[in-house]
Amino acid sequence: MTISLRNRPVGAAATAAVLALAALVSPAAAAPASASAPARAAALSAAPAPAASAASAASGEAAEPSAAAEGLRLPRPTGRYATGRDTLFLTDHARPDPWVPSAGPRRLLVSLNYPARPGTGGGPAPYIPREEARLMLAQRGLDDPAWPGLVAATRTSSRTAADPAPGRFPLVLLSPGFGTPRATLTGLAEELASRGYVVATADHPYESTGTQLPDGRVLTCAACDTVDAQPDATARRKVLAAVSAGRAADFSFLLDRLTGPAPAWRHARAIDPRRVGMAGHSIGGNAASSTMAADRRVDAGVTMDGTFFDPVAARGLGGRPFLMLGTDPGHGPGADTSWDEGWDRLDGWKRWLTVRDSGHFTFTDTPEIGEQLGIEDPDAPLSAARSTAITRTYVTAFFDRSLRGRPARLLNGPTPGNPEVLFQRP
Repeated sequence: MTISLRNRPVGAAATAAVLALAALVSPAAAAPASASAPARAAALSAAPAPAASAASAASGEAAEPSAAAEGLRLPRPTGRYATGRDTLFLTDHARPDPWVPSAGPRRLLVSLNYPARPGTGGGPAPYIPREEARLMLAQRGLDDPAWPGLVAATRTSSRTAADPAPGRFPLVLLSPGFGTPRATLTGLAEELASRGYVVATADHPYESTGTQLPDGRVLTCAACDTVDAQPDATARRKVLAAVSAGRAADFSFLLDRLTGPAPAWRHARAIDPRRVGMAGHSIGGNAASSTMAADRRVDAGVTMDGTFFDPVAARGLGGRPFLMLGTDPGHGPGADTSWDEGWDRLDGWKRWLTVRDSGHFTFTDTPEIGEQLGIEDPDAPLSAARSTAITRTYVTAFFDRSLRGRPARLLNGPTPGNPEVLFQRP
């Protein structure tokens, strides 16, 4: 693999670490790359919070960047709705944190993107806290001191504290890759919200390079340390299976708090609890199948290039639909045997799609951000525009079909407008 930065030399660390901001868990690999230096603390770090208003600190949001700091931008969503965003900080007092029990009960930070009334709300929702951006980039060997600020200042299309659009909407849960902040699924979340979905994207503490709490403290990746400490590939896979199963418990708790009798979100009436889907990137995609196996409330699932470390249940998923969307050839038949096994076990409507010229992070915001930073990966030459269009179009079509009963001809077979998308085992 050869990585280059346009008009700029690349050091050995960056070349080794970057796969369009480099994957932590290779799609077919048994173990992720090390998530940090060995001395990384497992518990709360004392990293200072970036400057933030009282309101943003209370919500766990980064401060809105100044106009001078603006440099990067996510593509605008294509649906008919304006979009809003709220943030929840939730505590599950029934469970200790699985990676750092001494830290107390399990906590989740959740971004909620939703269809909004045009013209309501505050400014554009911030993308990611600067310290989270710095830790994510540093893990990938990208140490340009200007880049954390640029990534943190990425402009989104959602407005903070916007009023929801009238009506009730299906709910989609999103889970990021191992070691990766939830912010990297913002573009997909905004697209779905603009198409009439409420979208809840969760950070799973101690499973990301950095998760900033509302009080400004930053949790680093204790789960990555646990994986790194395993003696062999089999043991590492077992820990990663536990990551996926643990996220299923996170999302069942989140569903309780969004759709139960005392919802945590002020606009919970906008959610139709009878229509729930879930998608995830990398191990977050494995978490989609794990959650469906554990919780019948989730009606449909998508994995985006995620190995099934926690195998699809041998009994299937109760006839519920599932989409496998991955790299080609990395997730074609025979390349990742967990997909072959998972395909055979899926017992509802299903599709197995692979995308030519893609990379592990094609299905996230990484191509858009990487391209604007001048990062190129010749091993994954699919452009940012095509990466975004394919991910948005196929994931939305799947949920429109599965949660709304709408025709999705795009999922019936290859189309001339999407020559990169291959249909496997029809």
